[in-house]
Amino acid sequence: MKVLHIVGARPNFMKVAPVMNALKTRMHIVQTLVHTGQHYDANMSDVFFGQLGIPAPDVNLAVGSGTHARQTAEIMTRFEPVLLARKPDLVLVYGDVNSTVAAALVCAKLGVRVGHVEAGLRSFDRTMPEEINRLVTDQLADLLFTPSEDGDFNLRKEGIPAEKIFRVGNVMIDSLVALLPAARRQKQNRLPQSFALVTLHRPANVDDGAILQGILQSLLEVSRDLPVLFPAHPRTRKRIADFGPHDQLQLLDPLSYLEFLAMQSKATVVITDSGGIQEETTYLGIPCLTLRDNTERPVTVSLGTNVLVGRDPDKLRHELSRVLAGQAKKGTIPPLWDGQAGERIAAVLTDP
Repeated sequence: MKVLHIVGARPNFMKVAPVMNALKTRMHIVQTLVHTGQHYDANMSDVFFGQLGIPAPDVNLAVGSGTHARQTAEIMTRFEPVLLARKPDLVLVYGDVNSTVAAALVCAKLGVRVGHVEAGLRSFDRTMPEEINRLVTDQLADLLFTPSEDGDFNLRKEGIPAEKIFRVGNVMIDSLVALLPAARRQKQNRLPQSFALVTLHRPANVDDGAILQGILQSLLEVSRDLPVLFPAHPRTRKRIADFGPHDQLQLLDPLSYLEFLAMQSKATVVITDSGGIQEETTYLGIPCLTLRDNTERPVTVSLGTNVLVGRDPDKLRHELSRVLAGQAKKGTIPPLWDGQAGERIAAVLTDP
């Protein structure tokens, strides 16, 4: 059986690694890893691949950045000949990036079976490009691997037959479990005893000047009570600089996954707009305040440590005061977030 994996950005590598490693033990499986090059990440080094236990990609389509339409079209154009040449029995796509939906569309046109890992997640906000990618991919997929019960429910509500749906748990947590010991061995500059860790990347928060300025003002208020450590992409740093100096915020260069995981595991609170970090903080038991009005990962709110604060400075201030008073939300780890999701996917694909 020939399985081809499609990845496009660093979070996809975190999701593909547990599946590839589980399938390695099935001797009749031949695997191919295709990187679309949707995002270039200098932190995806040989060392990182070694820690994940996966090889460097067999194919890099080197698509690069662009508008959503241009990037999606370019991925489809460059992936089609690879698919025709490799002739896989199954293509596995991951998450909700443009590479995911582009590959699923090409496979659907050519009659190649598709499995979607991290299926069924919904924010119910179609202004988010990722939501469109999720909706389309799940309609095209033949096998849908969900991380939590809400994913099953959403898919059934959208008319997906139950026999296509497999709840396997969260592959991202598999990689976190595998890499957490190495992350904790990372040598880092002395961290404050207590600190808030911030990530911010969504266009809705970063590209709108008025919204970004409001978020920055809220973070400055946070810094009166806690040091604020803010690993920021150069583009985000430039946007922040447009509003004048913010010396109270400790802006850092982007971190590798291991460096960030080590810092995240020691944080007093994480303030973010990232979906994956909502999951990681829930597993780690770290309070998470999410600067969004909705989330495609509601299990992190219903069971985990996540609180949606939107862009409301009063709500952010209130929730932060609860954290500092030792009254942070106490979460639990969702079912099947146990580091074995990759094995469950492998079992679905290979066991009789």
